[in-house]
Amino acid sequence: MQYELKTQVIEPQRHTFTHIAKRYGDKPASRYLEGTIDVQAKEHFHYRPTWDPTREIFDDSYSIFRLTDAYSFLDPRQFYYAPYVTARAAHHEAFATSLKYIEDRGLLERLSDGWKGVLTELVIPLRHLESAGQLILCNMARFGWGASITQAAAYSGFDRVGNAQVLSRAGIALGGGTADLLTEAKQHWMDDAALQPLRKFAEETIVEADWGVALLQLDAVDHLLYDLLYQHLDDEAVNNGAPAYSLISQHMSSWFDDNRKWIDALYKAWRADPELGETNAAMLAEHGGAAVDAALAAVTPFAARIDELLGAEVNAVDRITTKAAEVRAAYTGEQA
Repeated sequence: MQYELKTQVIEPQRHTFTHIAKRYGDKPASRYLEGTIDVQAKEHFHYRPTWDPTREIFDDSYSIFRLTDAYSFLDPRQFYYAPYVTARAAHHEAFATSLKYIEDRGLLERLSDGWKGVLTELVIPLRHLESAGQLILCNMARFGWGASITQAAAYSGFDRVGNAQVLSRAGIALGGGTADLLTEAKQHWMDDAALQPLRKFAEETIVEADWGVALLQLDAVDHLLYDLLYQHLDDEAVNNGAPAYSLISQHMSSWFDDNRKWIDALYKAWRADPELGETNAAMLAEHGGAAVDAALAAVTPFAARIDELLGAEVNAVDRITTKAAEVRAAYTGEQA
């Protein structure tokens, strides 16, 4: 008896979950969509929170910024656990390679006193600002509405821990392999006049009840600091013989560009909402403009100290003033 082997194709009765098919049609969906769409809990809550009995434990009214359909916003990077971890592992491996090169060549020891002062007094203490950013984004992940929003916030919060570690590792390397500079950096954060407005801004943002407003405040200070430290000073470092600073800053700069993708997409979704877009745009203009003004006031003493350490020709204060006008215009829709 002879047997003939044949390939038999069995067509699946459906290609994805029913709730995904209702939105996008019955076709294969990405893992990002299947792990994101309509995951937000909406019913069967056992009790209202004792700290705010006017709301449900999960509620879309924890922010003035709302979407008619929470899933009209999607993370352009389509991050879920696996691709997120893979991307961030590669990012930190690249930083480790740069740091080893810096240490092997003794580039930190060759920095001038001014550049060492910028790192020890101003940049490394920002590991505490990154920790504040983690708390702010964790609050957004808890009280936000819609899994596409809350998971993007959660991943960004994890990133803040990674950013703090990058700055900590730079501090340890600058300190000759000890944590002494990290202890010193904490004292700068707690006591230095140039950092106190920024610390106050961070602490007030941590306790901001509206997660959308808190995001705007964090984003405003990020715009000013990341542009100043990791774009403007990066250029100054290249032009003035401080390659160690430039090698460190490139990793922070690349993270900021990646992080912007989901935040800018969220702002776009707020403005484009068919029912709430006009209200959201007005709130973005009002609260975004106020956030930029507050961030500029907080960062100005910080920038002034950079000008003292590196020389007024660095123009750090002018740089953040110009950047603040650009960011304010982006929020308000006005011409910078």
